[in-house]
Amino acid sequence: MNKYDTYYPRPLLQRDSFYSLNGLWNLNGETIEVPFPPESDLSNYSGTLNTLNYSKSFSLPNNFYKENDKVILHFGAVDQICDVYLNDTFLIHHEGGYLPFNIEITNYLKDNNELKVIAKDDLDYFYPFGKQSKNPSGMWYTPVSGIWQSVWIEAYDKDGIDSITLDTSMDTLNIHIDSNSEEFIVEFDNYKKTFNTKDITIKIDNPKLWNINNPYLYDLSIKTNNDSIKSYFGLRKIESKLVNNYQRIYLNDELIFINGLLDQGYFEQGIYTPLDPIEYEKDVLNIKELGFNCLRKHIKIELEAFYYYCDKHGMLIIQDMVNSGKYSFFKDTLLPTIGIQKLNTPIKDKKRYEFFKKHSIDTINHLKSHPAIIAYTIYNEGWGQQNPDELYDVLKKIDPHKLFDSCSGWFFNKKSDFDSYHIYFRNKVLKGKDKILSLSECGGFIRAIENHISDKGSKWGYGEAKSEEELTNKIITMHENMIIPSILNGLSVVIMTQISDVEKELNGLYTYDRQVCKVDKNKILEANNKLQEIYKKQCV
Repeated sequence: MNKYDTYYPRPLLQRDSFYSLNGLWNLNGETIEVPFPPESDLSNYSGTLNTLNYSKSFSLPNNFYKENDKVILHFGAVDQICDVYLNDTFLIHHEGGYLPFNIEITNYLKDNNELKVIAKDDLDYFYPFGKQSKNPSGMWYTPVSGIWQSVWIEAYDKDGIDSITLDTSMDTLNIHIDSNSEEFIVEFDNYKKTFNTKDITIKIDNPKLWNINNPYLYDLSIKTNNDSIKSYFGLRKIESKLVNNYQRIYLNDELIFINGLLDQGYFEQGIYTPLDPIEYEKDVLNIKELGFNCLRKHIKIELEAFYYYCDKHGMLIIQDMVNSGKYSFFKDTLLPTIGIQKLNTPIKDKKRYEFFKKHSIDTINHLKSHPAIIAYTIYNEGWGQQNPDELYDVLKKIDPHKLFDSCSGWFFNKKSDFDSYHIYFRNKVLKGKDKILSLSECGGFIRAIENHISDKGSKWGYGEAKSEEELTNKIITMHENMIIPSILNGLSVVIMTQISDVEKELNGLYTYDRQVCKVDKNKILEANNKLQEIYKKQCV
């Protein structure tokens, strides 16, 4: 059974109305299992991958919608460009493969319906594309095309709630509601009140805070005369403060050392889409068991289930924007490796810059209500980088209560909340300046596990270990020779590569299938706890 047939895809705005269009579709004359991308094993697709002509016949259940309702068709993500038709009527044109979109279909419905999606994916670098490559090798992976997230339908009153945005502090909930209704009943815990405004601010007595050890989530309901939705929120504040001459990170006015893993969001059978959304929860729990408290979601936007499980279990997220623009090994990797890490990156492709800017704004608006997200990465290692200072100002205004890493790795400009470095193959002690000091990529040691390698005979990473003991010791040595001395010099964030192997890149703490943990769990937990203790002592 396709797990997505019954899984509700939008945890921050839930209503009873839900009709899944996942399952068997027709693609170019062959069957395909949606929402898995056609390149994946889970899609069971064996046809061509040129223009993607999807079709699906469906009939909505009796009484699915009432006379005054509007019916909305939702797509989680379709890569890269698509046109949608219902009963041969054109509905919508969409560009960009990572964000959800929807369209009202009330006036086009019949008893028996035919939905068509014509998608095109040439891996055009004008659009955000992440780690996808037509020639996957090393740190570049198998591309995905077409539909790779859920397709579904809901119905609700025309004066109902179209969307909500939540923003919190340690004792305040701010709600923005998009709706034609003029009255809203807001309820959580023992609180219940009616409002006649779409922008609501609620001061909360005796607040229960959301943090990594006790991620308390308030169950929230909002009702109108003819609609009712459920959501949740967490009360928390993230900021940086000057402590002993260095910028340090505070969560709810308490010092916190961010110790995390790079998370590519790839799965062996489904590539971009896990077999079951519960796979995200397994990843989160696996790395919490090792003493990590953060995931850097690396240049990919996930199904919303990922963000929900991080909210639920207190896993902090640094969310990367998805890169566009052509990658240059010489400029983006070779020059920085030999020390040329300052480079002017003005706007040279205005159209691509404007699309990337809009995509980044839309990404933040899509995800900003999740309490687990504490920071965003705008550019990674100069990939497609154009005018990060302007983007910092634009995006910071959209979500002022989060932190922004404008240039992760190198090609730093003036405006960023972080000094953010990538260091592989060696241990280098860093020194803090006037921003939060972040070692935003490091480690990445290969350990190949027999019978758990998707592409035998090839392996890629940054140094190699032959055994559990050797890999564990390499990580602990990196702690002792680079991370701990850098903490004494102001380091507040470390992100190690990475949560799991991905295709030929075999530097995960887990194998690609997540079946084998490649390190000594107890020793890594002990080492990570030691980092937290040293950090707290250094900041007294």
